[in-house]
Amino acid sequence: MTTLLFVVTGADHWTLKDGSTHPTGYWAEELVASHRTFVEAGWDVVVATPGGVRPTVDQGSLAVDANGGDENKVAELKQYLADIDDVLAAPAKLEDQTASSFDVVFVPGGHGPMEDLAVSPVFGSLVTEFLDSGKVVSAVCHAPAALLAATRDDGSWPFAGYELTGFTNTEEEQAGLADKAPWLLETRLREGGASFSSGEAWSPHVVVDRTVYTGQNPASTAPLAERVVAALS
Repeated sequence: MTTLLFVVTGADHWTLKDGSTHPTGYWAEELVASHRTFVEAGWDVVVATPGGVRPTVDQGSLAVDANGGDENKVAELKQYLADIDDVLAAPAKLEDQTASSFDVVFVPGGHGPMEDLAVSPVFGSLVTEFLDSGKVVSAVCHAPAALLAATRDDGSWPFAGYELTGFTNTEEEQAGLADKAPWLLETRLREGGASFSSGEAWSPHVVVDRTVYTGQNPASTAPLAERVVAALS
């Protein structure tokens, strides 16, 4: 059975450049669409957060307006989260996980990963282990920010030279937070040495480079998860 480490942000806010905080967490669609895909594939999915804290859903991700005006979609998201509440209530501790125990690591987004996982030495070391052992590393939307935590002993970034995607500067501007952000994901990935690829704003866009699978935005989540499942089936 394929084993997947499903790493979810433990942050409930994002610190803006003026020092104020923006309520956030994980983005509902990104957690639900990916987790459901992996579970339905029959995989053994272990949800982990920093410190084993219960993750917080970004309430904005459950707004009807944020889901194309689709009230049924919002109801389905809420129902799935309710169905896996026992899993979310008692996640494993990220600090206790090792790459040798899993075949894949996947990170759903929301602004939360930009607050905690992006600066987590624990996750940085763990994701480098996954990469160096040839295992699949996957992240969607803002979650590729978590890859920024990876650093080799010589100070280099393990993902330099990889083609990656993630939430674009244009999408952040259209979401209304670009001018308040302490840094922008696309900019940081480019500065780190990644070859950044983007599609049309808010449309599905998935990038695969070797064993690294990334998705641009919430709409990319299901296609990304499906590509990861296909790669290991």
